[in-house]
Amino acid sequence: MTPAQFLVRMKKREVAPAYLFLGPETYQRRICREALLRGALGEAERENAVTRYDLNDASLAEVIDDARALSLFASERVILVANAEAVLPKGRVMEESEEDEAGGASGRGDLLPAYMKDPTPGIVLLFDCVRYDFEGEDKGKLDRVRKFYSAVGDTVELRRYTVEEAAAEAGRLAQRAGLAMDADAMALLIESLAVDMARIAVEIEKLSLYAQGGRSITTDDIGALVPDARATTIFALVGALGRRDRARALAVLDTLTKEGEYLPLALSFLATQFRLALAAKAAGLRSPQQIQSNFSRAGVQVWGTRAEQVYQTVSKFSQEQLARGLALVYEADRGLRSARPDDRTVMERFVMMLTA
Repeated sequence: MTPAQFLVRMKKREVAPAYLFLGPETYQRRICREALLRGALGEAERENAVTRYDLNDASLAEVIDDARALSLFASERVILVANAEAVLPKGRVMEESEEDEAGGASGRGDLLPAYMKDPTPGIVLLFDCVRYDFEGEDKGKLDRVRKFYSAVGDTVELRRYTVEEAAAEAGRLAQRAGLAMDADAMALLIESLAVDMARIAVEIEKLSLYAQGGRSITTDDIGALVPDARATTIFALVGALGRRDRARALAVLDTLTKEGEYLPLALSFLATQFRLALAAKAAGLRSPQQIQSNFSRAGVQVWGTRAEQVYQTVSKFSQEQLARGLALVYEADRGLRSARPDDRTVMERFVMMLTA
């Protein structure tokens, strides 16, 4: 089920004997865990009602034994089990039988199914697997975890936020905090924090304290206050080059150099901008809305502000100039990697040639 479906059930206090949380998303995980505690325990004192285990240190048998035991202090308990994937035996291949995968030789694989046939009333188990993602090489490992815990009927899939989802949630958090933030600042916050919603939520809370008095947060504020958002001036350089604004690009480059920025990062952003613009030009896309829609269908995350930036680049450069721009990016990157007297010299030459 999705986190939203899980939260609806918790609001109705429809609590199952056990749950499996799968996926790397930490922001929704925290919300869902708190909702489970409220749904299972209400607002009662939780000190003796919550027990925590880590399967890196404890065995599944210990967890099940605790779930079977009756507590003198709490008739309703929640048992939180971290690192659920640690119970899987190491070095097994996915084609092996379920019994072998679950460690049938030691009886470990039968413990959970046997418990789920007759769970202890008032006890809720939460097995938490945060290590594996739903895509790439982790997918097979996540499937093994899902298979091992198949006796747990309720699985919550905690997938990473898309850019659009993060923007919507960040907007809600900012509104709730009474924080005014322009669209460019919001886009920079989301991208500079790699669409990590947990970190975005923390930074919005900090920014709301900084902005007390009604001031609106700008990209300069993000660059000054948010860790890992040093790309503020890099975005400005990319924007200036995308508009073929030589004077502004050289001024921003001067700022980047004085701040000791890592200039290859600017080239990386610019290469992405030019590739998207070249693809948009080849597809004949004529508006930011068409650009966003086209790339979203192709599985490329492009939000409104980024689509507008790409559109500006498409408007200022011909298809041949975009292709030449990518070639210049490659040459500049090679220059930055080779023995040279100064990074700034390489970048100034790149700006002059690109805006010629």
